[in-house]
Amino acid sequence: MAISTETPPTVAAVGRQRAGSPWTGLGAVALKELADHLSSVRMQLLEGLMFLVALGTVYSAIQNLRTTVAEDPFLFLKLFTVAQEPLPYSFVAFLGFLIPLTAIALGFDAVNGEHNRRTLSRVLAQPIYRDALLFGKFLAALGTIALVVLALWLLVTGLGIFRLGVVPGGEEVARGLLYVAATVAYAGIWLALAQLCSVTFRQPATSALAAIAVWLFFAIFWDIIAGIIASVLRPPLDPFSELAHAQWRLWLSRLSPNTLYAEVVVTLLNPEVRALGPVLITQLERALLGAPLPLGQSLLLSWPQFTGLIAAMVLIFAATYVQFQRQEVRA
Repeated sequence: MAISTETPPTVAAVGRQRAGSPWTGLGAVALKELADHLSSVRMQLLEGLMFLVALGTVYSAIQNLRTTVAEDPFLFLKLFTVAQEPLPYSFVAFLGFLIPLTAIALGFDAVNGEHNRRTLSRVLAQPIYRDALLFGKFLAALGTIALVVLALWLLVTGLGIFRLGVVPGGEEVARGLLYVAATVAYAGIWLALAQLCSVTFRQPATSALAAIAVWLFFAIFWDIIAGIIASVLRPPLDPFSELAHAQWRLWLSRLSPNTLYAEVVVTLLNPEVRALGPVLITQLERALLGAPLPLGQSLLLSWPQFTGLIAAMVLIFAATYVQFQRQEVRA
């Protein structure tokens, strides 16, 4: 008879094992953080700024759309994309600028703020695991952004109905809701990045500056760098190399969340967009130029970018989770 050489687990090893689900307390953390975000002065200032921007851009768009014929099947979608002086940008452009700043503002001190207040060890002393704490903070901040974006979309829709006297169709409503979902996923990327900086750096000012620096890098400099890299890899010397250069530049630019979000938005809110990237003349021979795409085709066209936004959010949050699990929490 073989004798087992395995040693039984000690009492200390058994005590170190988790008791219960790692998500115990997730609801309590998420609701508490959600209430804190909605009642904070920081979020109220950001909400006021976004509502003022929404009112200004929509008012300018309505003044421009009054000259548009009512037979336009997608008149409501133009409320989000049309700009007129004195505001140089549309509602979509302004929101694409403010959403990353809002996400960074909600997440840059999510963890290091608890460290500096010396409350992190007290919270984890309760029956709340690190998993529930970090995920609850992320869900609360993302839920706050989702509520604000949905409220802005309802505000724009209501103003459009009141001022234009036209009720949006079912496809316009569906495209608008998909735009809200894409905006929330885009915000989730910068929120996860802000929480990653909050876990990495102990000072909130340092984490905020690091997150803003990454956002500015992708918003301003990445397209320039992508063009330089594409010129080195595929210099445009003839028509074939020019096409390869354009494809390389487009592929590299899609490594930026800003490019992915812009392509999703232009596809959902402009049904006349039939392709993203360079298109050959032979590919347009049987295409009905100017004819709008149905919602299913537009969603199919933007689906890789949509899933790319979600994948980037999940990957950055996973990196934050791993780093937070490895940190030591001291009293």
